[in-house]
Amino acid sequence: MAEASWGDAASPEIDWRMSAALENVPRGLDELVEVTSLKKAVRAWLDLDPCHQEDAILIPQRPLIVDGVSMIEVRGDNIGSLALELPDAKQVDPASRPEPDDAG
Repeated sequence: MAEASWGDAASPEIDWRMSAALENVPRGLDELVEVTSLKKAVRAWLDLDPCHQEDAILIPQRPLIVDGVSMIEVRGDNIGSLALELPDAKQVDPASRPEPDDAG
């Protein structure tokens, strides 16, 4: 994912209250889809171990627009890039922030 300047025409402000599903992550003994707010789904991703973070898929209620590209799902470390944009991202430990990749 290219670096975005959030809040401009190519990357409008994120609606953290919209619904989102976090998929491919364990929930107890099962891998169930959790539907919650985008903000809570990204925070839940931060709590996953690295292996599960890599496999996770985030599907927002509406496409996210980043650098003019509409994304209907966000995968793996690119969810970490969204975490950097959380309203309270200053509270996220910088050492735990993943490096974004171009995979999805």
